[in-house]
Amino acid sequence: MNMFKHILATVDLGDGESAIRVINAAMEVTAGDDTLHVMCVVPDYGSSVVAGFFSENHEQDMIKHATEALHAFTDKHIPKGMRVQHVIAHGSIYEEIIHAADTLDVDLIVVGSHRPALKDYLLGPNAARVVRHARQSVLVVRSEGEGPLEEE
Repeated sequence: MNMFKHILATVDLGDGESAIRVINAAMEVTAGDDTLHVMCVVPDYGSSVVAGFFSENHEQDMIKHATEALHAFTDKHIPKGMRVQHVIAHGSIYEEIIHAADTLDVDLIVVGSHRPALKDYLLGPNAARVVRHARQSVLVVRSEGEGPLEEE
C-alpha cells in the first residue's frame, strides 16, 4: 500500500537536470491512482527596487511563460495517463511551496537541492526552509555528485 496519495514535486525550470531528477524521484513514489502535483514558483519582483527595471506586465508575462514551460516539461518527462496537476505560484519560493502543500493537502513534498555553498552546509536555503517548516514529509533530491562540504 502506498502511503503517499498526493505528491508535490517542485521543479526549477531554469535547472533542467535538477527538475528531471525531482520528477523521476517523485514518480518512483507515485502509484497508479496517486496525483502528482508539479509546481514551479515565479519569483516576486513587485515589491523591490528591481521591479522598476521591468515593464508593467513583466510578472504576468513570466507567469504565462512558466505555465507554458511547465506543461511542456511534464508532457516530455511524465508518462501519459499519470494524474498530473500543474501548479504555478508567484512569490517567495519556500513560502509558496509550503502554502501549496497545505492548500493541496499533499502527503509528500519532493524538492531539489542545489549544490550548497559552505555557508548552507547541507541544503540550499529554500530546500532547508521547506524541510524545517513543512508539516508534510519532505524528500530532498540532491544533484549528482553533490556532497555536503563542496563549495560552488
